Amino acid sequence: MQSSSQSDRQSLTAIFLVALIATGVVAPMFFLGNASGHDFQPHVAGWMDAAAQWREGILFPRWAQWANSGFGEPRFIFYPPGSWMLGAALGSVLPWKVVPGAFVWLTLIIAGISMWKFAGQWLSPTQAIAAALFFAANPYHLSLIFYRSAFAELLASAFFPLMLLGTFGVLRHGWRRLPLLAFAFAAIWLSNAPAGVIATYSLALSLTVSCIVSRTIRPLFLGGLSMLAGFGAAAFYLIPAWWEQRWVQIAQLVSTAYDPEKNFLFTRVNEPEFIQFNWKISAVALGLMLFTGLGIALSFRQRRAWPKVWWTLTVLSVACATLMLPPSAWLWRHLPKLRFLQFPWRWLLVLSFAFAFFGAAAGSLKRRVIWWAILITAICVTGTTIGGDTSWSSEDVSSVVEDISAGQGYEGIEGFEPLTAKVNELDDELPLVGEYDLSSGDIDEPPEAQVNTMKWSAESKVFDVKSDEPVTLALKLLNYPAWQVQVDGNSLVSST
Repeated sequence: MQSSSQSDRQSLTAIFLVALIATGVVAPMFFLGNASGHDFQPHVAGWMDAAAQWREGILFPRWAQWANSGFGEPRFIFYPPGSWMLGAALGSVLPWKVVPGAFVWLTLIIAGISMWKFAGQWLSPTQAIAAALFFAANPYHLSLIFYRSAFAELLASAFFPLMLLGTFGVLRHGWRRLPLLAFAFAAIWLSNAPAGVIATYSLALSLTVSCIVSRTIRPLFLGGLSMLAGFGAAAFYLIPAWWEQRWVQIAQLVSTAYDPEKNFLFTRVNEPEFIQFNWKISAVALGLMLFTGLGIALSFRQRRAWPKVWWTLTVLSVACATLMLPPSAWLWRHLPKLRFLQFPWRWLLVLSFAFAFFGAAAGSLKRRVIWWAILITAICVTGTTIGGDTSWSSEDVSSVVEDISAGQGYEGIEGFEPLTAKVNELDDELPLVGEYDLSSGDIDEPPEAQVNTMKWSAESKVFDVKSDEPVTLALKLLNYPAWQVQVDGNSLVSST
Protein backbone atom coordinates (compact mmCIF):
# COMPACT_ATOMS: atom_id res chain seq x y z
CA MET A 1 0.00 0.00 0.00
CA GLN A 2 1.23 3.46 -0.86
CA SER A 3 0.95 6.33 1.59
CA SER A 4 -1.10 9.36 0.61
CA SER A 5 1.97 11.62 0.53
CA GLN A 6 3.87 9.19 -1.69
CA SER A 7 0.92 8.95 -4.07
CA ASP A 8 0.68 12.74 -4.20
CA ARG A 9 4.39 13.04 -5.02
CA GLN A 10 4.04 10.52 -7.82
CA SER A 11 1.04 12.39 -9.21
CA LEU A 12 2.86 15.72 -9.14
CA THR A 13 5.91 14.12 -10.74
CA ALA A 14 3.80 12.64 -13.53
CA ILE A 15 1.98 15.92 -14.20
CA PHE A 16 5.22 17.90 -14.16
CA LEU A 17 7.05 15.55 -16.54
CA VAL A 18 4.10 15.33 -18.93
CA ALA A 19 3.82 19.13 -18.96
CA LEU A 20 7.58 19.32 -19.53
CA ILE A 21 7.48 16.95 -22.51
CA ALA A 22 4.47 18.83 -23.94
CA THR A 23 6.42 22.07 -23.62
CA GLY A 24 9.36 20.47 -25.37
CA VAL A 25 7.16 19.43 -28.29
CA VAL A 26 5.75 22.94 -28.82
CA ALA A 27 9.03 24.73 -28.03
CA PRO A 28 10.03 25.11 -31.72
CA MET A 29 6.88 27.19 -32.23
CA PHE A 30 8.34 29.83 -29.92
CA PHE A 31 11.10 30.51 -32.45
CA LEU A 32 9.96 29.23 -35.85
CA GLY A 33 6.27 30.11 -35.82
CA ASN A 34 3.38 27.70 -36.12
CA ALA A 35 3.73 24.33 -37.81
CA SER A 36 1.57 24.93 -40.87
CA GLY A 37 0.45 21.41 -41.77
CA HIS A 38 -2.17 20.12 -44.19
CA ASP A 39 -5.22 21.03 -42.10
CA PHE A 40 -3.91 24.15 -40.40
CA GLN A 41 -6.03 26.73 -42.21
CA PRO A 42 -9.38 24.87 -41.97
CA HIS A 43 -8.97 24.36 -38.23
CA VAL A 44 -7.85 27.88 -37.35
CA ALA A 45 -10.48 29.47 -39.58
CA GLY A 46 -13.20 27.32 -38.02
CA TRP A 47 -12.08 28.32 -34.52
CA MET A 48 -12.28 32.00 -35.45
CA ASP A 49 -15.69 31.55 -37.03
CA ALA A 50 -17.05 29.78 -33.95
CA ALA A 51 -15.57 32.37 -31.57
CA ALA A 52 -17.16 35.19 -33.58
CA GLN A 53 -20.54 33.47 -33.41
CA TRP A 54 -20.23 33.15 -29.66
CA ARG A 55 -19.82 36.91 -29.54
CA GLU A 56 -23.06 37.18 -31.55
CA GLY A 57 -24.83 35.10 -28.92
CA ILE A 58 -24.87 31.85 -30.95
CA LEU A 59 -23.68 29.37 -28.33
CA PHE A 60 -23.72 26.28 -30.56
CA PRO A 61 -22.90 27.29 -34.15
CA ARG A 62 -24.24 25.25 -37.05
CA TRP A 63 -23.41 27.30 -40.14
CA ALA A 64 -19.84 28.45 -40.85
CA GLN A 65 -20.50 31.98 -42.04
CA TRP A 66 -17.14 32.80 -43.62
CA ALA A 67 -16.44 29.50 -45.35
CA ASN A 68 -16.26 29.41 -49.16
CA SER A 69 -15.31 33.09 -49.35
CA GLY A 70 -18.33 34.17 -47.33
CA PHE A 71 -20.96 31.93 -48.96
CA GLY A 72 -20.83 29.66 -45.91
CA GLU A 73 -21.25 25.93 -45.37
CA PRO A 74 -22.86 23.63 -42.76
CA ARG A 75 -19.44 22.79 -41.32
CA PHE A 76 -20.37 22.78 -37.66
CA ILE A 77 -23.17 20.27 -38.24
CA PHE A 78 -20.78 17.67 -39.61
CA TYR A 79 -17.47 18.47 -37.91
CA PRO A 80 -17.46 17.21 -34.31
CA PRO A 81 -17.61 20.09 -31.82
CA GLY A 82 -14.81 19.10 -29.46
CA SER A 83 -11.86 20.57 -31.33
CA TRP A 84 -13.49 23.70 -32.72
CA MET A 85 -15.05 24.56 -29.36
CA LEU A 86 -11.70 24.14 -27.59
CA GLY A 87 -9.94 26.19 -30.27
CA ALA A 88 -12.61 28.90 -30.09
CA ALA A 89 -12.40 28.96 -26.28
CA LEU A 90 -8.62 29.36 -26.36
CA GLY A 91 -8.95 32.06 -29.02
CA SER A 92 -11.38 33.95 -26.81
CA VAL A 93 -8.75 34.41 -24.09
CA LEU A 94 -5.42 34.21 -25.96
CA PRO A 95 -3.92 35.94 -29.02
CA TRP A 96 -4.78 33.88 -32.10
CA LYS A 97 -1.15 33.42 -33.07
CA VAL A 98 -0.47 31.34 -29.95
CA VAL A 99 -3.72 29.35 -29.97
CA PRO A 100 -2.44 26.44 -32.15
CA GLY A 101 0.53 25.92 -29.83
CA ALA A 102 -1.68 26.21 -26.74
CA PHE A 103 -4.10 23.68 -28.22
CA VAL A 104 -1.30 21.18 -28.84
CA TRP A 105 0.26 21.76 -25.42
CA LEU A 106 -3.02 21.25 -23.57
CA THR A 107 -3.98 18.20 -25.65
CA LEU A 108 -0.62 16.50 -25.08
CA ILE A 109 -1.01 17.00 -21.34
CA ILE A 110 -4.45 15.37 -21.49
CA ALA A 111 -2.96 12.52 -23.53
CA GLY A 112 -0.07 11.99 -21.14
CA ILE A 113 -2.19 12.07 -17.99
CA SER A 114 -4.73 9.72 -19.57
CA MET A 115 -1.99 7.25 -20.44
CA TRP A 116 -0.45 7.57 -16.98
CA LYS A 117 -3.79 6.71 -15.38
CA PHE A 118 -4.19 3.69 -17.67
CA ALA A 119 -0.65 2.34 -17.31
CA GLY A 120 -0.67 2.88 -13.56
CA GLN A 121 -3.25 0.12 -13.20
CA TRP A 122 -0.74 -2.54 -14.30
CA LEU A 123 2.77 -1.10 -14.30
CA SER A 124 5.06 0.32 -11.64
CA PRO A 125 4.87 4.08 -10.98
CA THR A 126 8.09 4.68 -12.93
CA GLN A 127 6.89 2.60 -15.86
CA ALA A 128 3.51 4.35 -15.85
CA ILE A 129 5.22 7.74 -16.12
CA ALA A 130 7.42 6.42 -18.92
CA ALA A 131 4.32 5.19 -20.78
CA ALA A 132 2.75 8.63 -20.39
CA LEU A 133 5.82 10.36 -21.83
CA PHE A 134 6.20 7.87 -24.68
CA PHE A 135 2.53 8.30 -25.60
CA ALA A 136 2.46 12.09 -25.40
CA ALA A 137 5.50 12.45 -27.68
CA ASN A 138 5.02 9.36 -29.83
CA PRO A 139 5.97 9.67 -33.52
CA TYR A 140 2.38 9.59 -34.74
CA HIS A 141 1.46 12.51 -32.48
CA LEU A 142 4.45 14.39 -33.85
CA SER A 143 3.22 13.67 -37.38
CA LEU A 144 -0.27 14.90 -36.48
CA ILE A 145 1.16 18.10 -35.04
CA PHE A 146 3.88 19.05 -37.49
CA TYR A 147 2.96 17.40 -40.79
CA ARG A 148 -0.83 17.50 -40.67
CA SER A 149 -1.96 20.05 -38.06
CA ALA A 150 -4.68 17.47 -37.35
CA PHE A 151 -5.83 19.07 -34.12
CA ALA A 152 -9.12 17.16 -33.90
CA GLU A 153 -7.49 13.76 -34.35
CA LEU A 154 -4.85 14.67 -31.76
CA LEU A 155 -7.59 15.54 -29.28
CA ALA A 156 -9.37 12.26 -29.96
CA SER A 157 -6.13 10.35 -29.43
CA ALA A 158 -5.76 11.99 -26.02
CA PHE A 159 -8.97 10.30 -24.85
CA PHE A 160 -8.13 6.85 -26.22
CA PRO A 161 -6.27 5.69 -23.05
CA LEU A 162 -9.30 6.68 -20.98
CA MET A 163 -11.52 4.57 -23.22
CA LEU A 164 -9.37 1.49 -22.66
CA LEU A 165 -9.07 2.34 -18.96
CA GLY A 166 -12.86 2.33 -18.83
CA THR A 167 -13.00 -0.88 -20.87
CA PHE A 168 -10.76 -2.84 -18.52
CA GLY A 169 -12.36 -1.09 -15.56
CA VAL A 170 -15.74 -2.47 -16.61
CA LEU A 171 -14.19 -5.93 -16.91
CA ARG A 172 -12.66 -5.71 -13.42
CA HIS A 173 -15.19 -3.66 -11.46
CA GLY A 174 -18.43 -4.03 -13.40
CA TRP A 175 -21.00 -1.24 -13.48
CA ARG A 176 -18.90 1.25 -11.51
CA ARG A 177 -16.63 1.98 -14.49
CA LEU A 178 -19.41 2.15 -17.07
CA PRO A 179 -19.67 6.00 -16.88
CA LEU A 180 -15.93 6.40 -17.56
CA LEU A 181 -16.07 4.17 -20.64
CA ALA A 182 -19.19 5.93 -21.94
CA PHE A 183 -17.63 9.36 -21.35
CA ALA A 184 -14.35 8.52 -23.10
CA PHE A 185 -16.13 6.85 -26.03
CA ALA A 186 -18.39 9.88 -26.49
CA ALA A 187 -15.44 12.27 -26.12
CA ILE A 188 -13.62 10.56 -28.99
CA TRP A 189 -16.67 10.78 -31.26
CA LEU A 190 -17.15 14.43 -30.30
CA SER A 191 -13.51 15.16 -31.15
CA ASN A 192 -13.04 13.48 -34.53
CA ALA A 193 -15.40 11.33 -36.59
CA PRO A 194 -12.75 9.04 -38.17
CA ALA A 195 -11.28 8.50 -34.70
CA GLY A 196 -14.80 7.66 -33.54
CA VAL A 197 -15.01 4.90 -36.13
CA ILE A 198 -11.60 3.63 -35.00
CA ALA A 199 -12.71 3.73 -31.36
CA THR A 200 -15.88 1.79 -32.15
CA TYR A 201 -14.06 -1.03 -33.92
CA SER A 202 -11.26 -1.02 -31.32
CA LEU A 203 -13.72 -1.26 -28.45
CA ALA A 204 -15.65 -4.07 -30.16
CA LEU A 205 -12.44 -6.01 -30.79
CA SER A 206 -11.19 -5.39 -27.24
CA LEU A 207 -14.42 -6.71 -25.76
CA THR A 208 -14.32 -9.77 -28.02
CA VAL A 209 -10.75 -10.61 -26.99
CA SER A 210 -11.67 -10.12 -23.33
CA CYS A 211 -14.58 -12.53 -23.74
CA ILE A 212 -12.25 -15.15 -25.18
CA VAL A 213 -9.58 -14.67 -22.49
CA SER A 214 -12.06 -14.63 -19.59
CA ARG A 215 -14.37 -17.24 -21.18
CA THR A 216 -17.53 -15.26 -20.52
CA ILE A 217 -19.78 -12.99 -22.57
CA ARG A 218 -20.23 -10.55 -19.69
CA PRO A 219 -17.69 -8.08 -21.20
CA LEU A 220 -19.81 -7.81 -24.35
CA PHE A 221 -22.91 -7.02 -22.31
CA LEU A 222 -21.35 -4.33 -20.13
CA GLY A 223 -19.23 -2.94 -22.95
CA GLY A 224 -22.22 -2.83 -25.26
CA LEU A 225 -24.22 -0.85 -22.69
CA SER A 226 -21.30 1.56 -22.29
CA MET A 227 -21.09 1.99 -26.04
CA LEU A 228 -24.81 2.73 -26.27
CA ALA A 229 -24.49 5.24 -23.43
CA GLY A 230 -21.58 6.89 -25.25
CA PHE A 231 -23.56 7.13 -28.48
CA GLY A 232 -26.42 8.60 -26.48
CA ALA A 233 -24.16 11.25 -24.95
CA ALA A 234 -22.90 12.21 -28.42
CA ALA A 235 -26.35 12.02 -30.04
CA PHE A 236 -26.76 15.81 -30.15
CA TYR A 237 -23.97 15.79 -32.76
CA LEU A 238 -24.38 12.35 -34.35
CA ILE A 239 -28.11 12.46 -35.16
CA PRO A 240 -28.14 15.82 -37.02
CA ALA A 241 -24.94 14.86 -38.87
CA TRP A 242 -26.43 11.50 -39.88
CA TRP A 243 -29.74 13.05 -40.95
CA GLU A 244 -28.36 15.98 -42.91
CA GLN A 245 -25.53 14.15 -44.70
CA ARG A 246 -28.03 13.49 -47.52
CA TRP A 247 -28.01 17.25 -48.18
CA VAL A 248 -24.26 17.56 -48.80
CA GLN A 249 -21.64 16.08 -51.11
CA ILE A 250 -20.42 13.68 -48.43
CA ALA A 251 -19.39 11.07 -51.00
CA GLN A 252 -16.41 13.25 -51.94
CA LEU A 253 -14.79 12.29 -48.64
CA VAL A 254 -13.96 8.84 -50.02
CA SER A 255 -13.59 9.65 -53.70
CA THR A 256 -10.51 9.76 -55.92
CA ALA A 257 -7.38 10.53 -53.88
CA TYR A 258 -9.16 9.88 -50.57
CA ASP A 259 -10.04 6.28 -51.43
CA PRO A 260 -8.53 4.05 -48.68
CA GLU A 261 -7.35 1.54 -51.27
CA LYS A 262 -5.10 4.23 -52.75
CA ASN A 263 -3.59 5.08 -49.39
CA PHE A 264 -2.19 1.85 -47.98
CA LEU A 265 1.39 2.05 -46.71
CA PHE A 266 3.98 2.82 -49.38
CA THR A 267 1.33 3.33 -52.05
CA ARG A 268 2.24 3.99 -55.67
CA VAL A 269 -1.24 4.56 -57.12
CA ASN A 270 -2.27 8.02 -55.96
CA GLU A 271 -1.62 11.65 -56.84
CA PRO A 272 2.03 12.74 -56.44
CA GLU A 273 1.49 14.93 -53.36
CA PHE A 274 -0.46 12.15 -51.64
CA ILE A 275 2.23 9.60 -52.46
CA GLN A 276 4.94 11.91 -51.14
CA PHE A 277 3.28 12.27 -47.75
CA ASN A 278 2.20 8.63 -47.71
CA TRP A 279 5.81 7.47 -47.83
CA LYS A 280 6.71 9.77 -44.94
CA ILE A 281 3.91 8.49 -42.73
CA SER A 282 4.65 4.93 -43.90
CA ALA A 283 8.17 5.28 -42.52
CA VAL A 284 6.68 6.39 -39.20
CA ALA A 285 4.30 3.41 -39.30
CA LEU A 286 7.12 1.00 -40.03
CA GLY A 287 9.08 2.27 -37.03
CA LEU A 288 6.06 2.03 -34.73
CA MET A 289 5.36 -1.51 -35.93
CA LEU A 290 8.96 -2.53 -35.30
CA PHE A 291 9.20 -1.12 -31.78
CA THR A 292 5.70 -2.28 -30.82
CA GLY A 293 6.56 -5.79 -32.01
CA LEU A 294 9.76 -5.75 -29.99
CA GLY A 295 7.85 -4.48 -26.96
CA ILE A 296 5.32 -7.28 -27.28
CA ALA A 297 8.09 -9.87 -27.53
CA LEU A 298 10.03 -8.44 -24.57
CA SER A 299 6.90 -8.36 -22.41
CA PHE A 300 5.82 -11.91 -23.30
CA ARG A 301 6.65 -13.28 -19.85
CA GLN A 302 4.51 -10.60 -18.21
CA ARG A 303 1.36 -11.72 -19.99
CA ARG A 304 0.49 -13.89 -16.98
CA ALA A 305 0.38 -10.82 -14.73
CA TRP A 306 -2.14 -8.97 -16.89
CA PRO A 307 -3.38 -11.42 -19.57
CA LYS A 308 -6.44 -9.45 -20.71
CA VAL A 309 -4.40 -6.30 -21.30
CA TRP A 310 -1.49 -8.11 -22.96
CA TRP A 311 -3.65 -10.14 -25.33
CA THR A 312 -6.02 -7.27 -26.12
CA LEU A 313 -3.26 -4.81 -27.01
CA THR A 314 -1.39 -7.48 -28.94
CA VAL A 315 -4.46 -8.33 -31.02
CA LEU A 316 -5.21 -4.63 -31.53
CA SER A 317 -1.63 -4.06 -32.72
CA VAL A 318 -1.82 -6.92 -35.22
CA ALA A 319 -5.21 -5.70 -36.45
CA CYS A 320 -3.90 -2.15 -36.91
CA ALA A 321 -0.86 -3.33 -38.85
CA THR A 322 -3.03 -5.55 -41.04
CA LEU A 323 -5.53 -2.79 -41.85
CA MET A 324 -2.74 -0.54 -43.11
CA LEU A 325 -1.66 -3.07 -45.76
CA PRO A 326 -3.21 -3.96 -49.17
CA PRO A 327 -4.36 -7.50 -48.21
CA SER A 328 -7.02 -5.86 -46.00
CA ALA A 329 -8.73 -4.21 -49.00
CA TRP A 330 -11.72 -6.56 -48.73
CA LEU A 331 -12.37 -5.37 -45.17
CA TRP A 332 -12.22 -1.73 -46.26
CA ARG A 333 -14.85 -2.42 -48.91
CA HIS A 334 -17.32 -4.24 -46.67
CA LEU A 335 -17.02 -3.20 -43.01
CA PRO A 336 -19.58 -0.45 -42.20
CA LYS A 337 -18.24 3.12 -42.39
CA LEU A 338 -14.61 1.97 -42.43
CA ARG A 339 -14.00 3.69 -45.77
CA PHE A 340 -14.73 7.06 -44.17
CA LEU A 341 -11.35 6.85 -42.43
CA GLN A 342 -9.93 7.71 -45.89
CA PHE A 343 -6.38 6.85 -44.86
CA PRO A 344 -5.56 3.37 -43.47
CA TRP A 345 -2.55 4.80 -41.64
CA ARG A 346 -5.00 6.50 -39.27
CA TRP A 347 -4.92 3.21 -37.37
CA LEU A 348 -1.59 4.46 -36.04
CA LEU A 349 -3.74 6.21 -33.43
CA VAL A 350 -4.24 2.80 -31.79
CA LEU A 351 -0.82 1.39 -32.61
CA SER A 352 0.91 4.39 -31.02
CA PHE A 353 -0.94 3.61 -27.79
CA ALA A 354 0.31 0.01 -27.83
CA PHE A 355 3.79 1.30 -28.69
CA ALA A 356 3.85 3.49 -25.58
CA PHE A 357 2.45 0.85 -23.23
CA PHE A 358 4.64 -2.03 -24.37
CA GLY A 359 7.60 0.33 -24.64
CA ALA A 360 7.27 1.17 -20.96
CA ALA A 361 6.42 -2.37 -19.84
CA ALA A 362 8.95 -4.41 -21.80
CA GLY A 363 12.18 -5.88 -20.55
CA SER A 364 13.69 -6.84 -17.23
CA LEU A 365 14.82 -4.18 -14.80
CA LYS A 366 18.47 -4.50 -15.89
CA ARG A 367 17.72 -4.18 -19.60
CA ARG A 368 15.00 -1.56 -19.25
CA VAL A 369 17.39 1.40 -19.15
CA ILE A 370 18.98 0.34 -22.44
CA TRP A 371 15.59 -0.33 -24.01
CA TRP A 372 14.22 3.03 -22.91
CA ALA A 373 17.35 4.80 -24.15
CA ILE A 374 16.79 3.23 -27.57
CA LEU A 375 13.14 4.33 -27.60
CA ILE A 376 13.97 7.87 -26.51
CA THR A 377 16.67 8.11 -29.16
CA ALA A 378 14.26 6.85 -31.83
CA ILE A 379 11.59 9.37 -30.80
CA CYS A 380 14.09 12.24 -30.76
CA VAL A 381 15.52 11.32 -34.16
CA THR A 382 12.01 11.03 -35.60
CA GLY A 383 10.97 14.34 -34.07
CA THR A 384 14.07 16.10 -35.40
CA THR A 385 13.50 14.66 -38.88
CA ILE A 386 9.84 15.65 -38.92
CA GLY A 387 10.62 19.10 -37.53
CA GLY A 388 13.23 19.68 -40.21
CA ASP A 389 10.68 18.75 -42.88
CA THR A 390 7.88 20.91 -41.44
CA SER A 391 6.48 24.04 -43.07
CA TRP A 392 6.91 26.75 -40.42
CA SER A 393 5.10 30.06 -40.67
CA SER A 394 4.57 33.12 -38.49
CA GLU A 395 2.06 34.61 -40.94
CA ASP A 396 -0.56 31.91 -41.53
CA VAL A 397 -2.72 32.83 -38.54
CA SER A 398 -2.53 36.56 -39.22
CA SER A 399 -3.40 35.99 -42.89
CA VAL A 400 -6.57 34.11 -41.88
CA VAL A 401 -7.48 36.97 -39.52
CA GLU A 402 -6.90 39.52 -42.29
CA ASP A 403 -8.92 37.57 -44.87
CA ILE A 404 -11.87 37.24 -42.51
CA SER A 405 -11.67 40.89 -41.44
CA ALA A 406 -11.61 41.95 -45.10
CA GLY A 407 -14.71 39.87 -45.84
CA GLN A 408 -12.82 37.43 -48.06
CA GLY A 409 -13.52 34.46 -45.79
CA TYR A 410 -11.70 31.17 -46.18
CA GLU A 411 -11.84 27.91 -48.13
CA GLY A 412 -14.53 25.41 -47.27
CA ILE A 413 -14.07 21.72 -46.50
CA GLU A 414 -14.50 19.30 -49.37
CA GLY A 415 -17.53 17.10 -48.81
CA PHE A 416 -19.47 19.63 -46.73
CA GLU A 417 -20.83 21.59 -49.72
CA PRO A 418 -24.59 21.41 -50.30
CA LEU A 419 -25.59 19.03 -53.10
CA THR A 420 -26.36 21.77 -55.62
CA ALA A 421 -23.30 23.89 -54.84
CA LYS A 422 -20.41 24.36 -57.24
CA VAL A 423 -17.94 26.17 -55.02
CA ASN A 424 -15.30 26.44 -57.75
CA GLU A 425 -17.64 28.68 -59.73
CA LEU A 426 -18.48 31.09 -56.90
CA ASP A 427 -17.66 34.77 -57.35
CA ASP A 428 -16.32 36.10 -54.08
CA GLU A 429 -16.89 39.69 -55.25
CA LEU A 430 -20.68 39.36 -55.28
CA PRO A 431 -22.74 41.69 -53.07
CA LEU A 432 -24.51 40.26 -50.04
CA VAL A 433 -27.83 40.86 -51.80
CA GLY A 434 -27.67 41.06 -55.57
CA GLU A 435 -30.12 41.04 -58.46
CA TYR A 436 -30.26 37.95 -60.64
CA ASP A 437 -30.68 38.52 -64.39
CA LEU A 438 -32.92 35.72 -65.64
CA SER A 439 -31.73 36.05 -69.23
CA SER A 440 -27.96 36.19 -68.73
CA GLY A 441 -27.60 34.50 -65.37
CA ASP A 442 -25.48 37.40 -64.10
CA ILE A 443 -25.68 38.68 -60.54
CA ASP A 444 -24.95 42.36 -59.88
CA GLU A 445 -25.81 45.17 -57.53
CA PRO A 446 -29.51 45.99 -58.00
CA PRO A 447 -29.52 48.91 -60.50
CA GLU A 448 -32.82 50.39 -59.34
CA ALA A 449 -33.95 48.51 -56.26
CA GLN A 450 -32.85 49.81 -52.87
CA VAL A 451 -31.47 47.21 -50.48
CA ASN A 452 -31.13 47.91 -46.77
CA THR A 453 -29.32 45.14 -44.92
CA MET A 454 -30.47 45.23 -41.30
CA LYS A 455 -28.79 42.06 -40.05
CA TRP A 456 -26.29 39.68 -41.64
CA SER A 457 -25.16 37.14 -39.08
CA ALA A 458 -24.30 33.47 -39.28
CA GLU A 459 -27.86 32.23 -38.76
CA SER A 460 -30.01 35.21 -39.68
CA LYS A 461 -30.07 37.38 -42.83
CA VAL A 462 -32.56 40.24 -42.58
CA PHE A 463 -32.85 42.92 -45.25
CA ASP A 464 -35.41 45.25 -46.78
CA VAL A 465 -35.85 45.77 -50.53
CA LYS A 466 -37.72 48.60 -52.22
CA SER A 467 -38.34 48.30 -55.96
CA ASP A 468 -40.93 49.56 -58.43
CA GLU A 469 -40.52 46.42 -60.52
CA PRO A 470 -40.42 42.71 -59.53
CA VAL A 471 -36.85 41.55 -58.97
CA THR A 472 -35.20 38.19 -58.42
CA LEU A 473 -32.67 38.42 -55.63
CA ALA A 474 -29.54 36.33 -55.16
CA LEU A 475 -27.88 36.18 -51.74
CA LYS A 476 -24.22 35.59 -51.09
CA LEU A 477 -25.19 32.36 -49.40
CA LEU A 478 -25.16 28.69 -50.38
CA ASN A 479 -28.62 27.19 -50.64
CA TYR A 480 -29.26 24.57 -47.95
CA PRO A 481 -32.51 22.84 -46.97
CA ALA A 482 -32.24 23.95 -43.34
CA TRP A 483 -32.56 27.62 -44.30
CA GLN A 484 -36.05 29.08 -43.84
CA VAL A 485 -36.87 31.89 -46.28
CA GLN A 486 -39.63 34.40 -45.59
CA VAL A 487 -40.77 37.41 -47.62
CA ASP A 488 -43.20 39.75 -45.87
CA GLY A 489 -43.87 36.98 -43.38
CA ASN A 490 -44.70 34.40 -46.04
CA SER A 491 -42.54 31.31 -46.42
CA LEU A 492 -40.90 30.68 -49.78
CA VAL A 493 -38.82 27.90 -51.28
CA SER A 494 -35.31 29.01 -52.21
CA SER A 495 -33.43 27.73 -55.25
CA THR A 496 -29.90 27.74 -56.56
